[in-house]
Amino acid sequence: MNTQAPATGRSHITAGLASMMGTTIEWYDFFLYGTAAALIFNKIFFPAFDPVVGTMAAFATYSVGFFARPLGGIVFGHFGDKVGRKSMLLITLLLMGVPTILIGLIPSYDQIGYWAAVLLVAMRFLQGIAVGGEWGGAVLMAVEHAPAGQKGFFGSLPQVGVAPGLILSSLAMGAVAKLPEADMLSWGWRIPFLASVLLLAVGWFIRVKVAESPDFKGMEDTGRKVKLPVAEVLKKYPRETLTVIGARLAEVTWFYTTVTFALAYATGTLGIARSVMLDATIWGATAALVSMPLAGWLGDRIGHKWVFMLGTLGIVACAPLFFHFLHLRETFWVNAALVVSIGLVYALLYGPEGSLFSGQFPPEVRYTGISLAVQVSGAIGGGLAPIVAIWLLSKGNGDPRYVVWYLSLLGAVACFSAWKMHGDAKFNTLPVVPRAPKASHP
Repeated sequence: MNTQAPATGRSHITAGLASMMGTTIEWYDFFLYGTAAALIFNKIFFPAFDPVVGTMAAFATYSVGFFARPLGGIVFGHFGDKVGRKSMLLITLLLMGVPTILIGLIPSYDQIGYWAAVLLVAMRFLQGIAVGGEWGGAVLMAVEHAPAGQKGFFGSLPQVGVAPGLILSSLAMGAVAKLPEADMLSWGWRIPFLASVLLLAVGWFIRVKVAESPDFKGMEDTGRKVKLPVAEVLKKYPRETLTVIGARLAEVTWFYTTVTFALAYATGTLGIARSVMLDATIWGATAALVSMPLAGWLGDRIGHKWVFMLGTLGIVACAPLFFHFLHLRETFWVNAALVVSIGLVYALLYGPEGSLFSGQFPPEVRYTGISLAVQVSGAIGGGLAPIVAIWLLSKGNGDPRYVVWYLSLLGAVACFSAWKMHGDAKFNTLPVVPRAPKASHP
């Protein structure tokens, strides 16, 4: 039985929408870098390398953001469980937006040599710290504000923010990709990064209006805070941590292989136009705008772990189909590949994650628990996905069969991990204890 006090007024709607819109802005920044790494950064920051090596170097800087995520998850998870969810979300928004703007101002390799790459890595590291702390807070603000029986739907709203973030970043890079090559490489690519200042202002305005999580207030009132949340998670909840890592590893590897790696593979190896791939990504993300909340809603009806497990079976079934569609080199089938990848398989995995993963930990260590597990798997899966895929592709002499096997294996591991999870939230949320009313004076 859920002991949480019912949401008052429309606070759960405000929290859900604010989490979604804030996540949209942060993921715009993060995806923008991934798209630029696939299409542009090898020419701007690593022109002295062979094209293939330059692309791998660009993806290596891209990976830095993923390897910084666990640190961000631990730091912001600690203070999110000790100080509050809301304040951490405001800090991570700034920590994401400012480095994105600064990336748009970094001089090229031709101007300052290898210092350009050093600055790029530093900004990417800060982005990773921010995303590592942001995801857990956004999900918890939505889930912990949500009424009983609707946590899956509202927990999917921060996840839905990924789709418009991907759409916006693809539209922005698609627009500058239409410029003449010389203009795009000299100044055009910088515009989408500098435009982040507008999104940063909007995100701050939205998030500052959200009330603190009722579960966190309940922790304060009942004295349930722990001294060192990360130690508590590792000591008391190793099974929950490992099952979340195993489940998320497939989801994040699937996404960054079929979106980021596939962008470089399709344009560089298969000769598919950049505009076709970027448009297909937009179609896939648009489908996910509808399918992700549907997956969260379905999880409220049949159980979030079962919806997630359906997505893991989708990886196994659709991995060979995805690359087959790309190899047809026709716009319709390229669009179909990305719609299936993002709008179907990814939505079934990512939509129910917020409620499913947060239900594995009690409120007093929930921010730390889900942030640590999710970001460790993100560093391994997302950070290495493009590099591992390129290496496996070379081992197959250009045939992606080893990439397909790799994705299928991770899908099987994720299915088993999800099966071992608590089906419904094992840890009841804490009640919000009403404070004593002030004495009235005659």
